Amino acid sequence: MRKAIEECISCSALCEETISYCMDMPGSMMDAADLRTMMDCAAVTRTCADMMCRTSPWHAQMCAMCARVCGACADMCEKMPRDAQLSRLARACRSCEQSCTSMAGAAA
Repeated sequence: MRKAIEECISCSALCEETISYCMDMPGSMMDAADLRTMMDCAAVTRTCADMMCRTSPWHAQMCAMCARVCGACADMCEKMPRDAQLSRLARACRSCEQSCTSMAGAAA
């Protein structure tokens, strides 16, 4: 569980950094839906980490949701492979997705 918590916290922070990065770019390559995806990913990963830390009885369901959102965020970022920041976020999201999928399955 510790690894999944750390992955969620790291992913959330990187989502927030990337949102700021995209908003600061002139002629931003991201549309509102993409920014919302990153915002959702930041929020769900933060919440998932919190729930695992307190061993909430709902953490397995939250981990399953977190894995889905991280996968969607990674898919979106991978559409722009030439951007180093988005590539970094895609990797973090994939790693978090795998950890949360494992946690969701372990508690099932």
